[in-house]
Amino acid sequence: MTTVEHHPPVLEEARFLQTIRTGDSGAFALLTERYRRELHVHCYRMVASFEDAQDLTQEVFLRAWRRRDTYEGRSTLRAWLYRIATNACLDFLARRRNRVPVAPGQDGAPSEVRYLQPYPDRLLDEVATGSPDDPADAAVAKETIELAFIVAVQHLPPKQRATLILRDVLGWNARQAAAALDTTVPAANSALQRARATMRQQLPDRRLDWRASSKEELSRQDRDLLQRYMDAHSDGDPHALAELLREDLRFAMPPESGSWVGRDTIVQSWVDSGFGSDILGRWRCRLTWANRQPAVVSYLRRPGDTEFRAFAVDVLTVQDGLVREITTFPWSVCETFGLPATLQAAPRPPTT
Repeated sequence: MTTVEHHPPVLEEARFLQTIRTGDSGAFALLTERYRRELHVHCYRMVASFEDAQDLTQEVFLRAWRRRDTYEGRSTLRAWLYRIATNACLDFLARRRNRVPVAPGQDGAPSEVRYLQPYPDRLLDEVATGSPDDPADAAVAKETIELAFIVAVQHLPPKQRATLILRDVLGWNARQAAAALDTTVPAANSALQRARATMRQQLPDRRLDWRASSKEELSRQDRDLLQRYMDAHSDGDPHALAELLREDLRFAMPPESGSWVGRDTIVQSWVDSGFGSDILGRWRCRLTWANRQPAVVSYLRRPGDTEFRAFAVDVLTVQDGLVREITTFPWSVCETFGLPATLQAAPRPPTT
């Protein structure tokens, strides 16, 4: 990742205006590159797909270069780039109208988002500065990066989604949000009210300003739970695994269709698929983090193989000492986690 020297906002905007006047593409790239990761997170919130957000982030920088003459220094460089990113996402969502949340799962489970992908914490950490007053920290750590929020916000119409993210995640005022969306302040306020009402329906047991638990905030009980979860998975023990799950467990596997509710039904479906027998093979697990939530990477050594191959990533929601939700992603969309694709057969690797 390019190392960029940070400058006070006023100086940065002055340098950017000078760069525009001279047409220096190299200086333009240096000044805008520092915002790449947080713009990627912003696009991810809008579209829920890590891969689509990567493409959109690149599109943002292309649009910014082509439209550089529109920057007049009336807003910060960060705000100008976010405006471009928001509208790039809205254009993308207009093209993706056929990719909407599908029907609810079993027993009233929330509608799944089949294009949902996880966001590795190691990349979120590239944005965070540790300062509660830094806008970059608000983008990744203040709130609204857990999968539950990412899924819920997908149920909003695109303009409402953008308004909610600009106002309630980034902390923009009504005038700034209206300007970014080329609308009026009353219209932006109305969109925000409708978005918040929908979010209260999608997340009835959550506040809109909750903060996700970090690795450092995990209790000893939760750490023990995660270790027992990995041990039970590695041992192929469905009964031990079931003891760690809430009775109302929710489970989804995007991009596969279908979501399920109910511990016994879900565990039985795993057993029916071969978990706990020698049909699939042997398992090993590693602990990582995604969307500020604990995640377990499972490695499978199939019969006849000499090594364990990365199989899937379970992103977990832990509540009251038990696993409440499991969202399982195929390894093919999780290679950005920085973990090895294979493990040697022995010994069992330590957890991290």
